[in-house]
Amino acid sequence: MPHLIHPMTEVLVVADCWQDVPDAEAVIQRAIATAAEAVDADVGDAELAIMLTDDSGIRTLNSNWRGIDKPTNVLSFPALQPTAPQKPGDAPRMLGDIAIAYQTMRREADDEGRPFDHHLSHLAVHGFLHLIGYDHETNDDAEAMERLETDILAQLGIPDPYADRERMD
Repeated sequence: MPHLIHPMTEVLVVADCWQDVPDAEAVIQRAIATAAEAVDADVGDAELAIMLTDDSGIRTLNSNWRGIDKPTNVLSFPALQPTAPQKPGDAPRMLGDIAIAYQTMRREADDEGRPFDHHLSHLAVHGFLHLIGYDHETNDDAEAMERLETDILAQLGIPDPYADRERMD
């Protein structure tokens, strides 16, 4: 079996509330590496950045980029992909950026009775899948993305985050 190269993932902590989660970067790195292997994506030469922020920071991003003036748990910003093939010596290609909000994520994990690191892994995987082209705009797309997330999380030893939720139409 060939050795897969994982995308270079930079984790930037921009809100003090994340200081209470010293293993956040390791949790995220493991989740992204597992997701990249699971989808067999051609991302070995790519980079992505994950910003660990707070509700105020993500609310600003959500308002500026989506016109929704409220915090959310995770936002993904896929980078435009070059049309020309990569040549030796080119800079690594950017997959994009992911922002994760501490307070919203903490509240969701607590409300759902899930370990914080399980929910963090889930949001990192969810954001990564958006960067490589997955979405949940239609019910079929949402089901396919949720199935893939569930499979990836199972590889991490994390139970299905959707198991107790009712399907939304």
